Amino acid sequence: MPRVAFLGLGAIGTPMARHLARPEFDLAVWNRTAAKAEAFAAANAARAVATPADAARDRDVVVTCLPVSRDVEALLDGPDGLLATMPAGSVLVDCTSGDAATSRRIAARLAERGIGFLDAPVSGGVVGAEQGALTVMIGGDEATLERVRPVIECFGKKIVHCGAVGAGDALKAVNNALLAMHIWGTAEGLVALEKAGVKAEIALDVINTSSGRSNASMNLFPERVVTRAFPRTFRLALLDKDVGIAADLAREQKITAPLLQLTSELYRMAHTELGEEADHVEAAQVVERLGGAIIGGRA
Repeated sequence: MPRVAFLGLGAIGTPMARHLARPEFDLAVWNRTAAKAEAFAAANAARAVATPADAARDRDVVVTCLPVSRDVEALLDGPDGLLATMPAGSVLVDCTSGDAATSRRIAARLAERGIGFLDAPVSGGVVGAEQGALTVMIGGDEATLERVRPVIECFGKKIVHCGAVGAGDALKAVNNALLAMHIWGTAEGLVALEKAGVKAEIALDVINTSSGRSNASMNLFPERVVTRAFPRTFRLALLDKDVGIAADLAREQKITAPLLQLTSELYRMAHTELGEEADHVEAAQVVERLGGAIIGGRA
């Protein structure tokens, strides 16, 4: 079985790494906040290390899960960087929801050292990560994927080879842009209906048995918006980043995509207004403010 390192113990990364914390993987973990890696190691079959170089030393597979691609790229260089110790023949599996251009740049640098690379962003949220049931979108060489599949299968239930390096990043960005559209559009519709005298609970009951339904209307709005719970599971800042990547992709491909561009602008506005720690569903609160009504009627 491969020896594995995991870098990035955030909200998604921690439960992902937990599925890899088994003796046969000899798991090493690193996090920018060292105390988090040490706490993880104390609670799981893993050892915490001080630097990315220490994590990658003698590893067959290095998994990264960081906020943005440039964070991964920043781990490559210097005496404490991944390239200082990653052996030829190893593979970097980057589960960051990143951008294709940076992933291609990282892949090219690793290839010079005989190291494989897969962009492998995930979908399914914290619950999917905890259950080991994430969808993993793979960009890169299919033979490389097959070599590391036993590692990815520990946290991924649906593993899809999407194409060349960057394809996984592109698909994940578009998927999240659609999520963003559904949240914003559902919020606008429900605010309009509230002002017209139709309660959100009644509207959602109809919508969710009709053609307008989505994950936003079926799950996010009943559980988080109508109840005013707004649990913080996925930061609005990260969704803003993902929608921006999707909008950039459309521009790079020279397609007319006014809805993608508008969604990017709206989420940039919401991110600026609500701040770095807001949850992605809290974007509905911006729509409520603009529309002058509360979804569900609760203050």
